[in-house]
Amino acid sequence: MVNMQAMTDNIRLPDELGRQLQARREALGLSKTALAEKAGKVREVIYRLEAGEESTVSSLLAVMGALGLVMRMDRAGLPTGNEVAARFMEDDDAA
Repeated sequence: MVNMQAMTDNIRLPDELGRQLQARREALGLSKTALAEKAGKVREVIYRLEAGEESTVSSLLAVMGALGLVMRMDRAGLPTGNEVAARFMEDDDAA
C-alpha cells in the first residue's frame, strides 16, 4: 500500500485541482492510461482534468474515486492574504 500524506490544500481554481490529481496519480505510480481505465473513462478525461480544463462532474468523481479520493465541501470565505500573494507570484513566474 502507498503511504500518502493527507491532501489538505484548499482548492479554489481548476488548475489547482489538476495539479492535485496529477500529484496523487503519480504518487500511486499510475499512468494516465491506467487511471482512465480504472475510472472507466477515456484518457482524454485525465488530460483535461489535470490541465484544469472543462470536464463533467461525473468524470471528476469517477477519477477521484479511482485515486481513492473523496470531495468535501467547506465554506470558502475570502482567501487569505498569503493565498492571494502566492497565487500572484505563481502567475508572475509563469509569464
